[in-house]
Amino acid sequence: MEEKKELGIELKPEVAQGTYSNLAVITHSHSEFVLDFASMLPGFGKAVVSNRIIMTPEHAKRLLNALMDNVTKYESQFGLIDLAPKQQNVAGTFNLGDLPQFGNGQGGAKS
Repeated sequence: MEEKKELGIELKPEVAQGTYSNLAVITHSHSEFVLDFASMLPGFGKAVVSNRIIMTPEHAKRLLNALMDNVTKYESQFGLIDLAPKQQNVAGTFNLGDLPQFGNGQGGAKS
């Protein structure tokens, strides 16, 4: 009989409120992925990084798989997430749907 392992997670109040991000910049080296989460607001000249997460390539791939699983579950419950541009992109930002490997190159999901 297999034992179920439980993961205990502590969520401190100052972290529980979260931080808004509408921009993520991802870079990598051979041994790590760096995810910078930032906010870019209209009228401000630059994005401000609020959080930096550094992880191994293996954990980055696990995060990718978990995000894909959660987006699929979200869309089955609430409908497809529309990636069509609603306004002009701010200089220096882009939509993943504009990249061939993530969309149809026109800002939307693959058909």
